[in-house]
Amino acid sequence: MANDIYKSTHANPRMIAYRVLMQVEGAGGYSNISLNAALSAAKLEPRDKAFVTRLVYGVIENRNYLDHVISSYSKAGAKVEPEVRCVLRMAVYQMAFLDTPDSAAVNESVNLAKKLRLFRATGFINGLLRNYIRDGKQIKLPDRHSDPDLYLSVRYSCPLWMMKLWRGAYGDGICESILSSLAGRPPIFARVNTTKITADELRRSFEASGVKAELSRVVPDCLVLDNTGSVRELAQYDRGEFHVQDGSSQLCCLIAAPKSGDRVYDVCAAPGGKSFTMAELMGDKGKIISCDIHPHRVKLIAEGADRLGLGCVKAIVRDALSDDGEQCADLVLCDVPCSGMGIIRRKPDIKRKSREEVEELPELQYRILESSSRLVKAGGRLVYSTCTLNPAENSEVLGRFLDAHPEFEPCRIELPCGVERVLKEPEYMITVFPHMANTDGFFISTVRRRMS
Repeated sequence: MANDIYKSTHANPRMIAYRVLMQVEGAGGYSNISLNAALSAAKLEPRDKAFVTRLVYGVIENRNYLDHVISSYSKAGAKVEPEVRCVLRMAVYQMAFLDTPDSAAVNESVNLAKKLRLFRATGFINGLLRNYIRDGKQIKLPDRHSDPDLYLSVRYSCPLWMMKLWRGAYGDGICESILSSLAGRPPIFARVNTTKITADELRRSFEASGVKAELSRVVPDCLVLDNTGSVRELAQYDRGEFHVQDGSSQLCCLIAAPKSGDRVYDVCAAPGGKSFTMAELMGDKGKIISCDIHPHRVKLIAEGADRLGLGCVKAIVRDALSDDGEQCADLVLCDVPCSGMGIIRRKPDIKRKSREEVEELPELQYRILESSSRLVKAGGRLVYSTCTLNPAENSEVLGRFLDAHPEFEPCRIELPCGVERVLKEPEYMITVFPHMANTDGFFISTVRRRMS
């Protein structure tokens, strides 16, 4: 069904972007899935595909700001029809953030409205956009001093409840640093497969093939890539010399510090990046049981391990809430499903989550942590991590676990050289903020099962 809505619109990039945005807004789907379906069905040149992609993600990322602009010029305010609002969001985004000429943005938006049979709205759309241009595209934001919450929410296009959470949990300075880091595309981090090649050898190989590669300043054996094109089409990828994994996720593996010969469980492993990095840290000696509840995602893990030549990774179907298994693991990595507030740059749909959705997660996270702890042998370690920035999902879940399980004790984290804390926390946990090293936001903590 997804492809059907694009069959008659393949020649019009703006129409395709509109259909994707309306589908995401109305059906609550994921933008990447809807966008990929649209681009696969459409017959577009690469330049037009790039335009559609940027337009879709740009509107989603900047929705609060775009709606503020629209409301500033509309007496109807929030009552603007969803179809008309979508056309206006796209137009304002083009004029405010892209190099689309203003006249083209206005004319194309009016034409789009006509094609959508929104005839009664064409005058409204034309007038609003021309008034915006007439004012120099300068919009007065909410007053920062009288209403700082609303100001930050509009300025950075962040849901008000999420921004308030960050201000309350981390303070104004860190909150605004998080907000400012949400804009733009994140870098591509490549984890070097050290069982096959060194970081410097891979860097030289990339540069010889026209890919810019720099050594990470905080994570060893990690390269930051640029000018890659499709990563999967690189010869180095085909040879299994690296896998893509954000720097903070790699840091989690370094803190977990698996040793050669260890027995490791990665209980929520898909798509497998952490399992692969831990296998490389172990020199591919030992055993990593890499688990996911969905068979198709387990297949992805197995295929990735095979491409990288990592024989110690065994991918299995397993529910993280399961009570099976025994206390046999030297290390259990419990990277639980979370609200994802540390990876909004990668998944802008996260901004559409409701506070109620997020508030339901800590109970599930605690249950997974508790179930996973049963796999840890005496003296073994348990790593609890998330890719979110929310104490309720992070330190509070871990604190609840330690209170209920005296057989576990905190285990001090050894931070790699170059990694510094920006938040005062116990030494057995760290919150990694995006502005620290341009990585994803992440939470990492470690505990150990007592010997007796």
